[in-house]
Amino acid sequence: MTIRTLLNVRNLSLQVTGTGVQVVKDVSFDIAPGEIFGIVGESGSGKTLATRALISLLPAPIRVIGGSIAYKGRDVLSMNGTQLRQLRGAEIGVVFQEPMTSLNPSMTVGRQLEEGLQLHTKLSKEERRSRILDMLNRVGIRDPAGALTSYPHEFSGGMRQRIMLASVMLLKPALLIADEPTTALDAVIQRDVMELMVELTQAEGTADLLDAPQRAYTKKLLSSLPFRGETRTIDKTRAPMVSARDIVVDYPGRRSLMKKATPKRALHGVSIDIHEGEVVALVGGSGSGKTTLGRTIAGLVRESEGDIRFKGRSRDADWMDYRLNCQMVFQDPYSSLDPRMTILALVEEALRLVPDLDAMTKRKRALETLEEVGLGSDYAGRYPHELSGGQRQRVAIARAIARRPKFLIADEPVSALDVTVRAQVLELLSDLQKRYGFSCLFISHDLGVVEQVADRVVVMQDGRIIEEGDRDTVFDRPKEAYTQRLLSAIPALDHNAQGGVILKWRLEN
Repeated sequence: MTIRTLLNVRNLSLQVTGTGVQVVKDVSFDIAPGEIFGIVGESGSGKTLATRALISLLPAPIRVIGGSIAYKGRDVLSMNGTQLRQLRGAEIGVVFQEPMTSLNPSMTVGRQLEEGLQLHTKLSKEERRSRILDMLNRVGIRDPAGALTSYPHEFSGGMRQRIMLASVMLLKPALLIADEPTTALDAVIQRDVMELMVELTQAEGTADLLDAPQRAYTKKLLSSLPFRGETRTIDKTRAPMVSARDIVVDYPGRRSLMKKATPKRALHGVSIDIHEGEVVALVGGSGSGKTTLGRTIAGLVRESEGDIRFKGRSRDADWMDYRLNCQMVFQDPYSSLDPRMTILALVEEALRLVPDLDAMTKRKRALETLEEVGLGSDYAGRYPHELSGGQRQRVAIARAIARRPKFLIADEPVSALDVTVRAQVLELLSDLQKRYGFSCLFISHDLGVVEQVADRVVVMQDGRIIEEGDRDTVFDRPKEAYTQRLLSAIPALDHNAQGGVILKWRLEN
């Protein structure tokens, strides 16, 4: 018998226990076998909660108050624990947005990948290993065999997300739920992974949603996509705000009983300047060294060789002044915010060592900063787990800008945000820069965002800078084959007369 509808959702409604707030209201949709179904919306719109309900994986305060969910004709909401365990993974796979909170930090990658195959297949140990290595290779892990004995913290955010994708795809589920699956991946791997996910379906046909949107909300979402920003003139006659020269970073490597640790060189003599008021975008694939360089400039990783200068002087000459004036926004907001502190306390903490600010002034500035990033006083008493991923990232940005720093390092600052909030945050950063004049090292794999915000672009590969120049030159006339590959993996966007967008791949005729 042919199944015409794989998943059937009717009038699904979710409510927060205690408060009575309805977070999902009468949602209905069908998914056919082989179909790619997209759920889009702003941060906090309920899309993640709606998808978690499909496998009864809602957080404790959320409950279903109406509607039905049927998978292959079976009622999901009435399933017991054993039935749900059989459904999850083998039948319905889920890739979550934040891989570090999804992977077990105490288990090796190989053990975690093998776990699902042991539970849901009858493959031998050798067959399981072969399938795992093949999948790790397909999702872009450079050393699949070495990854098996490594732990999640030894990988970058992008690498961890690839491992999550591999763990889900190994079981070849009939339905794959991907909750922001490529936000942590560089542009090339984004395209590769999406094409790999499409291989699991037999998708046919196209849609006119992007070309001719009908609803005002859809048009708003499309208008928030990143487009090239205006060209600015940066004064480079004075000494750079921050200058890094010949930076080398060596990681000690892992030791074992049988062999000594082999150091791994993450940065090979890298040099970079960021001038006053300039936004320098640092781009490259996952594992290229861009985050390591940012952390080294911030002082969170110690360089093995090289020199870092701030306003023409050695960074270490006045370390306190540098730390007050150099702030960093991290990629994963959930792990960078203390879950025991309220949102207001988190922002106030960033002002703790700022001189000449009394308690009342600190609180006032913290509240003003929350307003600036789109979180009003209503959020002040909440905790990080009560916020969406996008809202948590706004808190992280508020912590960084509260001190009014001279230099900001933004490591994937908008990767967790939906398109409308991302546009708002990028506009906010631009407005704040114009107001306070800080320089910015903008680390990102999202070249669309880079095209919107950057004055200059620096491309990294394997711990080295391979190309740099002003934004328009790098984007329009890239010299290196690797840069061309990065650019060819992202679409060029243009507005059309219908309020939609025209997409085409760059560097393709």
